[in-house]
Amino acid sequence: MLKVFKFGGASVKDADSVRNVAAILKKYVPKNLVVVVSAMGKTTNLLEKVLNAWYGNDERLHSYIQELIAYHQAIIIALFPDKKHPVHFSTDLLFGELEGNLSTPPSLDYDFDYDQIVCFGELISTTIISEYLVSEGFNCRWFDVRGLIRTDSSWRSAKVDWETTGKLINQEVSVFFDDDTSTHAIALTQGFLGATPEGATTTLGREGSDYTAAIFAHALRADEMVIWKDVPGLLNADPKYFSVTQRLSSISYLEAIELAYYGATVIHPKTIKPLQNKDIPLRIKSFLDPDSEGSLIHHNTSADSLIPSFIFKVDQVLISISPRDFSFIDERNLSEILAVFASNSVHISLMQNSAISFSVCVDYNQRRLEQLFSVLEKKYKIRYNTKLELITIRHYDQATIDRVLEDGKTVLLEMRSRVTAQFVVKDKNSGGI
Repeated sequence: MLKVFKFGGASVKDADSVRNVAAILKKYVPKNLVVVVSAMGKTTNLLEKVLNAWYGNDERLHSYIQELIAYHQAIIIALFPDKKHPVHFSTDLLFGELEGNLSTPPSLDYDFDYDQIVCFGELISTTIISEYLVSEGFNCRWFDVRGLIRTDSSWRSAKVDWETTGKLINQEVSVFFDDDTSTHAIALTQGFLGATPEGATTTLGREGSDYTAAIFAHALRADEMVIWKDVPGLLNADPKYFSVTQRLSSISYLEAIELAYYGATVIHPKTIKPLQNKDIPLRIKSFLDPDSEGSLIHHNTSADSLIPSFIFKVDQVLISISPRDFSFIDERNLSEILAVFASNSVHISLMQNSAISFSVCVDYNQRRLEQLFSVLEKKYKIRYNTKLELITIRHYDQATIDRVLEDGKTVLLEMRSRVTAQFVVKDKNSGGI
């Protein structure tokens, strides 16, 4: 039996967390495991600061690098008191490689440089955790995922070459599991990362480690995939916004895809399809309470509508686009506008059009929006509001709508289908043009 586990940053944020991961894995020792691990804690955020300081010739670059090194070294020392342990040398090499990359000027392709710098979070975390598992007696082998997941060069949102990736994973990981000496083996690798045929590092999209685990589960025909979180399973709302939440004990692949598409943060949007294609169940379990049931995502749809789900996306922008010549928004205009959004990697969460206006709600990203507007403004008039919230309710009724629209929220745009209601809302702090 083969299972694929994914541990996110919160589950490996410090030495005690790493020890807890080892304790969880001991419960599954009779099985072969693929373990996909993210960067530790908020390392990706810190590496984004490093990248932006490098690009902006910011004097804080050195202090950010030292903060990154100090954070990981504190974990290493807590896990490996012996300063002669090989992990010190291995991680020093990675820190040195990162500093070497940052000692040269940026390429001026921000997204390319993002992938080459941010990848160090996963490389460092898995190096530390792999060494710790070996020291605890696990039959663990570290795999560089960049040699296993082949992608195109769509930096920061790379597309997977499924055929090549499947062959590479089976050539390397399946052989490891099939080895007579690899009983109860753990193949440990990085989430979020891939590589082009030329060997350049790519990333699969923010929070893409779930997707990585699903790629491995698909390629290896795993019996089950488990995402370990700091919540008791898949909840019907984010505890940050709702004081009382309910666990969704069982939902279908279809419902999970819908929730992920609308912004549910527990699951990466691309995770479900590879599992659904091979009918591999997905569990969401708590690393704080590993013996609890968690949530199951599978083919059965019978429980999908039993509990309404609420999804909140903050820091949203509502953009209204109108032709300067007051012509209609027709299929040709829409095709042209959507192509500009796609070419600038701006994902649309909601869209609505009238005779002479096309409105969309997107995440705020200043750099990408500036690029988007610079193209669209040549032909269209642009108006937008910032600091908004997008609220999505699955399986809504009027009571659930009233629940989320209290506290004087102003609705700027509303859409409803049979199953889903969406509202773009603002409060008094919202801004716009």
